[in-house]
Amino acid sequence: MATNLKRLCLTALILALTSCVSVAEQSAGTVYLVRHAEKLTGEALDALPEPRDPPLSAAGNLRAERLAMLLGDAKITRIWSTDTTRTRDTAQPLADRLGIEVEIYDASDLTAFAARLRQDLDGNAVVVGHSNTTPDLAQALGADPGPPIVEKTEYDRLYVINLKSGQNEIQRFGAD
Repeated sequence: MATNLKRLCLTALILALTSCVSVAEQSAGTVYLVRHAEKLTGEALDALPEPRDPPLSAAGNLRAERLAMLLGDAKITRIWSTDTTRTRDTAQPLADRLGIEVEIYDASDLTAFAARLRQDLDGNAVVVGHSNTTPDLAQALGADPGPPIVEKTEYDRLYVINLKSGQNEIQRFGAD
């Protein structure tokens, strides 16, 4: 019984390490798309001077830090964000870790932005968007957008799209 438990623990450890390595070893030309992390809502939002542009909640800040840890070794050379507080705040921990600037993109023309990513990307990039833009950008890059993002609860979808090979997958990442 103790031997089976040891094997189970070892297998779980190997699987955990393998899943971490898969993100870090992506070849150049990989784009990571993610929706912004959890934002302030409810009474906390109502108390803000500009409630239409909320910052991240405590859970959102934790998730943004988790994203920075997850992609810190993924050879990211560019980070893009829409021009909202919640998307910039999601991107900033990774930008700080890597010492690069967050660049702003216009999500109103995702086809043109996808073409720009394909043409200009010389390394790997992270693009932070919204529930209604991230799947559309994935599709514009030739990836399966998956089902619609659940607006109120889904903040853990990470698209991994290799522009050279065409391979793509949807991963999950969390705040814990």
